[in-house]
Amino acid sequence: MTVDSNNYRPRLSQQGRHPTHAVSAVNEYGEAVDVAIPGELALTIHLEESEIVTLMTLGTRPEELALGYIRNQRLIEDIHAVKSVQVDWEKQLVMIETHSERVVKDWRDKLFKRIVTSGCGQGTIFASTLDELAETKLPNATLSQASIYKLIKNISEHNAVYKTAGAVHGCALCCDEEMIIHVEDVGRHNAADAISGHMWLQNLKGEDKIFYTTGRLTSEMVMKAAFMGIPAILSRSGITQMGLELAQQLNMTLIARAKGRHFLVYNGDENITFDDKPAQRSNKP
Repeated sequence: MTVDSNNYRPRLSQQGRHPTHAVSAVNEYGEAVDVAIPGELALTIHLEESEIVTLMTLGTRPEELALGYIRNQRLIEDIHAVKSVQVDWEKQLVMIETHSERVVKDWRDKLFKRIVTSGCGQGTIFASTLDELAETKLPNATLSQASIYKLIKNISEHNAVYKTAGAVHGCALCCDEEMIIHVEDVGRHNAADAISGHMWLQNLKGEDKIFYTTGRLTSEMVMKAAFMGIPAILSRSGITQMGLELAQQLNMTLIARAKGRHFLVYNGDENITFDDKPAQRSNKP
C-alpha cells in the first residue's frame, strides 16, 4: 500500500491513563494523610507479531510512547509505514500494525542485537542504532542566555505530576523560551520517546528546537535527541563522559546543571549569546 499524504496519521487508540493515584500514608507525627503517588504500568510493544520490549510507564501517552520508541530505535523510519497503534491495557500491550512487510523487512535482525544501558525504565538499545550515529551531524544551535533563563522558569511551572506525587522525570520540546510539549513519566527515556512520537505524528522538525530533561544526560539521551534532529539539550541534572563525547561528535550543544540562573555549558558555548550575565560574585570572605 502506498501512502503519500503529507498530513498522514496512523489510526490511534486513545487509551491515556490518569497519572496519579490517591493512597494513605503516615507522616512524621504519626498522623494518617492522604497523598498521591504516580502510576506505574507495564506496556509491551508488539510490532506486527513480534514482541519488542516491555516498558514501565505512567501510561498517559501510550500511543506516542510506542511510536517514539520504534522511531528512536530506528525500527521504522517513516511514519507512513505505520497503519495503526492500538493499546489494550487489559493485556498490557500495544499493537503496532504496518502497511507492508516490505517496509520493515530488516527490523527483525535488530531484535537480536541489544545493548544493556544505564537507562531507568528501559535499559536497552539496539546496536544498529549506534551505527547510524556516524552519519548524523547536527546543525549549529542558536541560543541566548536570557532565553535559557526564561525557558527554565517556564518549564518549572509545568511539572504537575512531580509537584503532586514526585517519583517521575519530565522532558520537554521547546523553541526559544516557549515549550511545545511537556511529558512526565517514570523514566526519562519514556518521556523522551513520547515526545519523539508526538513530533513524528505532527511532522515537527528538530533543527530549531531545544530538548529539556530533568534527568542526567547519558549517551542514550544524547542519542535520542540526535535522532529527533535536535541540536541542543538542556538538563537540570548532570552528564556522563560518554554523553559528552557523543555530543562533541554530533555537534550538539550540551547544557547541564541548569536551575534558576545557573547552568554549565559542556559543549557548544560558541552557540550561546551571553546577554544576561548574573552579577559578579564577590571574592570577599
